[in-house]
Amino acid sequence: MITIHFEDSKEISVAELADVFRKSGIRRPVEDLPRLQEMLEQADITMTAWDGMRLVGIARAITDFSYCCYLSDLAVDKDYQNQGIGKELVKRVQERLGEEISVILLASPIAMDYYPKIGFQKIQNGYIIPRK
Repeated sequence: MITIHFEDSKEISVAELADVFRKSGIRRPVEDLPRLQEMLEQADITMTAWDGMRLVGIARAITDFSYCCYLSDLAVDKDYQNQGIGKELVKRVQERLGEEISVILLASPIAMDYYPKIGFQKIQNGYIIPRK
C-alpha cells in the first residue's frame, strides 16, 4: 500500500516540478526551467504530495488571502491519479485559505469532468486574455 504524505512548506526543485507536470499530463512549459522557477517563487501557496522522496502531486495558487484565490496548477502523476490526491491537495489549500475565500480555476479540457467531483461549481461568467 502506498502512503502519501502532504506538505505545505517543503521546498521543491524546478526539476521535480517539471517531472510531475510531465507525468500528470498537464500542459505546462516544462522545458522552460527559468519560467517554472519563477512560477514556484511567485506562488502564494504550494501544497505538495509525496510518496517517500518522490513528488507525485502539486497544487499551486495565487491569492490575496482575503477574498479570492486562483488555483493555477493542480497536477498529479498519472500513476497516482484516482486515489484522492488531487482532492486532498485542494482541501488543504482551502483549509489554509478559510471559508471566506473563493477558489477559482481554469480547467483543462481533459479535466472538465473532474472538478465538479471534488466540489467545484461550473461558472459561465469568466473571461480571459490568453498568453501568447
